[in-house]
Amino acid sequence: MEPAMPVDIRAINEEIQRESAFITLIRNEVGRIIVGQHYLLDRLLIALVSNGHILVEGVPGLAKTLAIKSLSEAIQARFSRIQFTPDLLPADIIGTVIYDFQSQKFVVKKGPIFANLVLADEINRAPAKVQSALLEAMQERQVTIGDETFALPNPFMVMATQNPIEQEGTYPLPEAQVDRFMLKVVITYPEKEEERRIIRQNVNHKPDPIRPVATTDDVLRAQAVVPKVYLDEKMETYILNIVDATRSPEQYGLESLKPYIAYGASPRASINLALGARAHAFIKQRGFVIPEDVRALAYDVLRHRIGLTYEAEADEVTTEQIIAEILNKVEIP
Repeated sequence: MEPAMPVDIRAINEEIQRESAFITLIRNEVGRIIVGQHYLLDRLLIALVSNGHILVEGVPGLAKTLAIKSLSEAIQARFSRIQFTPDLLPADIIGTVIYDFQSQKFVVKKGPIFANLVLADEINRAPAKVQSALLEAMQERQVTIGDETFALPNPFMVMATQNPIEQEGTYPLPEAQVDRFMLKVVITYPEKEEERRIIRQNVNHKPDPIRPVATTDDVLRAQAVVPKVYLDEKMETYILNIVDATRSPEQYGLESLKPYIAYGASPRASINLALGARAHAFIKQRGFVIPEDVRALAYDVLRHRIGLTYEAEADEVTTEQIIAEILNKVEIP
């Protein structure tokens, strides 16, 4: 086995601080429009610089649409919003071939998926065939229309939303498809003082439009730099142990969790936890991963990848409680 190459942490730190400077500009600019929701904005940025996708669950009116739209304006990216409904067809998302009477030829009409940032609003309102069309495009980053294959723009990120309070007339995402999302974020109501600011901001005056403070080129450079963030072997082992504890909790002194877990997290969880930890360090302008980076992303990476048994539902045990017990038990390096 070849010896590991020495890592110049100082050089990595300098590069990270240089290439992540635009993150602060985005936070400040979007923060003018959106009160609170720092957690959501940080997760959007983490998914963006990790080249991943994000699933957001929250009741209506929590600025989910405004957050991703403002982010797209701040980085001068193309934005599209797809409202998912039961009568939506795959062609409404990816596009189709239409007949042009002027040229008397069939031409390709591209769908709204051809944007840098795509909002898939209430994804669980559309049937499985439509969900699959979107998720295939997310995974392959290309779309086939007729006989032609088209690459999607770069950068490309999908933010899908789910409304947790309305279940009638919805089509829950299958577990294998939910696994395609790097993160699942659950957002809640703002604090009372934040809501006071929201009232004043929307009733008294309208804030100025979002100013472009970065470009998609900044994002692409960040995506190239994030994998350079140093991930020590001990941190890798920590990530592996956390994910493995969702599959074999009894090996980590968590026998009580065994009856509640139908299946544990997939290898995508390990990959995305490592990527997310690196991206979290990047937006904190740090060139190396620490345990807090892993713990900060554990809930978002794992909550949609752990299957619960009927016994867990009967005892009202949630995935958040399971993740919390695992984080408390698995040894921190």
